[in-house]
Amino acid sequence: MDADQTKKVNTYIMFSKLTERGRDRVRTHPERILEVNHEVEMRGCNVVAQYAMMGDHDFVTIIEAPDNGEMSRIAIELGARGTIDTTTYAAIPIEKFIEIMQMSDS
Repeated sequence: MDADQTKKVNTYIMFSKLTERGRDRVRTHPERILEVNHEVEMRGCNVVAQYAMMGDHDFVTIIEAPDNGEMSRIAIELGARGTIDTTTYAAIPIEKFIEIMQMSDS
């Protein structure tokens, strides 16, 4: 395995809601969504999946990032643009969660 394959990554679920400015931007330049994803990937993260949604949020994005700090920086930088509001959650794979729970029984 090379160094890239052994890097620890964390998974995050980011819910995004467009602001009025963001809705106008997406309406006129929908390709901007993919450009922002590329910017996230240039920060060393991976956009695993992204979906447009109906309901309380406009998008849900699954992101792999090296740590909470990097994910926080991304969320703050995206929000500072004034086009989206985000809520981000750390996600634990079920296998890892089970392992953690079993360790607490020891």
